Amino acid sequence: MSGAQPAAPWRSRAGRAVGRALFSVPYRGRARHTDRVPQIGPILLVANHAGVLDGPLVYTLTPRPVTFLVKQEAFTGPFGWVVRGVGQIPIDRTVGDRSALAAAAGVLEHGGAVGVFPEGTRGEGDVAQVNQGAAWLALRTGARIVPVAVLGTRRPGGSAERWPRPRSVLVADFGEPFALAVDRSLPGRERLRAASEHLREMLAQHVQRARVDNGEAPDASDSRTL
Repeated sequence: MSGAQPAAPWRSRAGRAVGRALFSVPYRGRARHTDRVPQIGPILLVANHAGVLDGPLVYTLTPRPVTFLVKQEAFTGPFGWVVRGVGQIPIDRTVGDRSALAAAAGVLEHGGAVGVFPEGTRGEGDVAQVNQGAAWLALRTGARIVPVAVLGTRRPGGSAERWPRPRSVLVADFGEPFALAVDRSLPGRERLRAASEHLREMLAQHVQRARVDNGEAPDASDSRTL
């Protein structure tokens, strides 16, 4: 085994306590279908990315500790102290950050959960494109993938840099786990490209279904609210 191990349990408990405060007072955090998340074994959570609160929301509402790959720019100031303190992994998005990916692979190889926003940056959150790091992690470690649709974190028509309105309902909708379909006869780069496209399609389909199912005001049934 190589790379990092899952964060110490006390770090996860502290980070999730901060998240519960955020998503129960100024906002309303709601998780759907948490029963789909395997409780043991390596899993890779892949989520769409449209707003500044996507990472904290999924981190808090995932029903097991999760280590996220977080842009290295976030590891500054008070927020950076928190992110580093709860054991997240900084990644340089301007290059193929092998050390960050190796650290994430280590967490998975130790049976942990890793979270990735494969779109790479905030946008419309419709998963029109993905980077290849998430697929590489899944192929390298054999981890199952859990797609996560994040809803409500971006104001309609608003900038991806703005926080949602106070008291907004923010949703993390967990999809069915899947393994990447891979043609082993393909050369390495083509195999990774095909695996990345499979991941993109599965995540985009889940996000589309979740948006239809949840609508503008998600139904409180079949959900867990903080």
